[in-house]
Amino acid sequence: MMNPTKNRKSLFIKCSLGAISLLLFLWLLVPTARLPSMPYTIQKNTDSGTGTDAPSSEHCSTPHPGRPLVQYAVMIDAGSSGSRVHVYRFNYCKEEPELEDEIFEMLKPGLSEYPDDPVAAANSLKPLMETAVLSVPSELQHCTPIAVKATAGLRMLGADKSAAILEAVRSMLENEYPFPITPNQGVEIMEGRDEGVYAWITVNYLLGKLKRSAGANSAAIFDLGGASTQIVFEPTFLDAKETIVEGEHKYTLDYGHASYALYQHSYLGYGLNEARKRVKQGIIELWEEEALATRKVFHPCLPVNHTETVPYKAENKTVTIELTGTGAGHAACRAIVERVFNKEKSCEQQPCAFDGMYQPPLTDTFKDRDLYVFSYFYDLSQPLGMPSEFSVAEYGDVARQVCAGETDAFKHVPQAVSLLESTPDYCLDLTYTHGLLRIGYEIPPERLVRTAKKIAGAETGWCLGAAIAMVDGVSVCRL
Repeated sequence: MMNPTKNRKSLFIKCSLGAISLLLFLWLLVPTARLPSMPYTIQKNTDSGTGTDAPSSEHCSTPHPGRPLVQYAVMIDAGSSGSRVHVYRFNYCKEEPELEDEIFEMLKPGLSEYPDDPVAAANSLKPLMETAVLSVPSELQHCTPIAVKATAGLRMLGADKSAAILEAVRSMLENEYPFPITPNQGVEIMEGRDEGVYAWITVNYLLGKLKRSAGANSAAIFDLGGASTQIVFEPTFLDAKETIVEGEHKYTLDYGHASYALYQHSYLGYGLNEARKRVKQGIIELWEEEALATRKVFHPCLPVNHTETVPYKAENKTVTIELTGTGAGHAACRAIVERVFNKEKSCEQQPCAFDGMYQPPLTDTFKDRDLYVFSYFYDLSQPLGMPSEFSVAEYGDVARQVCAGETDAFKHVPQAVSLLESTPDYCLDLTYTHGLLRIGYEIPPERLVRTAKKIAGAETGWCLGAAIAMVDGVSVCRL
């Protein structure tokens, strides 16, 4: 008689062998799925204080005590003309962070284009956030601080609308993304003074000029955005007893065991887009009676026969005025541009640059040191084939050629002629930016200025400086 227990065991073995054979056949038949390889070698960093793994650095294997070996940071610049994300990768081989890599992406429009729809404004940042998520290793995202800093564009919307937009942005970040928001000033409208100082930190950090021990002389920065413009420099007075006059324009920066006494000012309404509006309004103000009667006025800063309409507020109502370009040239355009700088305004603290604002004179307190102009200065000069270093007078010469319609002078530069022909505001923009340097800040015509979109491979502007301050000031991880 057969043993039923033995029979069942034999049947079980046969079924198991059959199942294993079937699985082996399917494994050979179907391609094997593989996990994506990690972009970095992951190692435990016991000094980070975060309890997380960190990628290795090519520069060292041991971090500065109390710091992670590698630190990521996400900074979103919510500007007036668009939003930009910067994903920075630093190492802490030394006490101060060293930039290893930057990922940058931008989109239009900016948050201020959604004044009545805060949720849509917040959602407009999602493509940038996806870039950030893909750029930071997943195991480090919860210890990668993020900040969203809006500038003059959102500031000009007013308190209620801007607050609603920022709250929607904060809610989206907290509920949909893993990055911890920087405490206190994580989602905010940035003060103009901070915008300028962060830009100063960026440029001088990338130039290696934040090293007192090396005797480096800091560079001055002139940033030009859409709604505001900033100047920041470290003046040196001939009289050792003389210092920067006390006031909001004085900014004491402590960084890397050194202290910097900076002059800074942010001119709201003097960014390129806002200034352009004011220059177009200026000719209407000169001929207001006739303009209101005919709803038309000629403008010297626009190409001959070019027409456009602009709103003009008068007598508690807004009317539409048609502007017709005369192509009168640089000098005629400059006569209208000069009015914008309000040089006649009372100067309470001498000396003043423009709009009644105190400023130590660059000719006396900042000799033989680098002047960096960027953002719109770069965007206007480089497509016309200008070098990265030029004098204020040379910049004015280019403005004169453009205003005179001398496009043949730019035929050697790819797409320059078509750009000039398709951009009726080019004469106005160049005349204004040249006037900002020469008339506004009173930089001598022979003085050289430098421009750059990147220095040492990193974007210029305030974002890197703000990110350095962010990772240097806080250590946050999201649970």
